Amino acid sequence: QAQLVESGGGLAQPGGSLRLSCVASGFTSAPYAMNWFREAPGKLREFVASITWAGGLINYADSMNGRFTISKDNALNTVYLEMNSLKPEDTAVYYCNRERYWGQGTQVTVSS
Repeated sequence: QAQLVESGGGLAQPGGSLRLSCVASGFTSAPYAMNWFREAPGKLREFVASITWAGGLINYADSMNGRFTISKDNALNTVYLEMNSLKPEDTAVYYCNRERYWGQGTQVTVSS
């Protein structure tokens, strides 16, 4: 069955880094794009970044301010999110998204 599985979340210090991964499996065709969203406590789920599958075109939310990098490995059906210069306000559950499919999320906590 089609599914998305995120990994790589955890605890980071302010200013630290984490690398998230999302592995897609069970799909019969390539998507137009894959995306990362996040949902902080008490807030709406918000867009973080996207990458088109065929061309690798990238889009980031303005709030990421150059700190995050999205990338992909087509052969591994995997999309990554490299997060640098982390701030406490980056604390959220990070979700991988492929069209109407969502992963279960991976928790990112940024705290001293």
